[in-house]
Amino acid sequence: MENLTAIQLRDKIVGSQIKSADVVRSLFERIDLIDPTVGAYISTLKDYALSVAADVDRRVAAGEQLGALAGVPVAVKDNMCMRAGATTCASKILEHFRSPYDAHVVERLEAADAVIVGKANMDEFAMGSSTENSGLGQTVNPWDATRVPGGSSGGSAAAVAARLCFGALGSDTGGAIRQPAGFCGVVGLKPTYGR
Repeated sequence: MENLTAIQLRDKIVGSQIKSADVVRSLFERIDLIDPTVGAYISTLKDYALSVAADVDRRVAAGEQLGALAGVPVAVKDNMCMRAGATTCASKILEHFRSPYDAHVVERLEAADAVIVGKANMDEFAMGSSTENSGLGQTVNPWDATRVPGGSSGGSAAAVAARLCFGALGSDTGGAIRQPAGFCGVVGLKPTYGR
């Protein structure tokens, strides 16, 4: 399962070859094992993710039409609001902030039937380029813990590189997706504005 792409995983889930809930449970075992060292996540959403995955599995069994990311575990950078968990922007000031709404990009992931497994670490308020400046713990490069993963979306890139999710959202003004992707050896895409 680790070597599957997000789309290959989605096809296996929709084709009833593997259950999303099993994938999510296995992924959380990996997160529990690896993330204490890497620090890719500020928080995980295990109960929420298992509930969404179970719903995807139910819909697959019922033969319903599913979204483009059906059952695929993804991470969301912690500056993107979600009702399902705290949104801290990696700052102790916002450590207990609960958003009353989901960001549009989160709504789009949910509409595609993705399974959001956690909030990825970042430089505090996205002000940095190493993810050393998180108020809630540093992220290290999963390939070499003596190196940084880049930033400010370093948690997102590190989570993908460490196979702690099958894709992740970041935010990018001056390279904050692209630089961590380069540091961690994964693909990072800054889409055209308005797309």
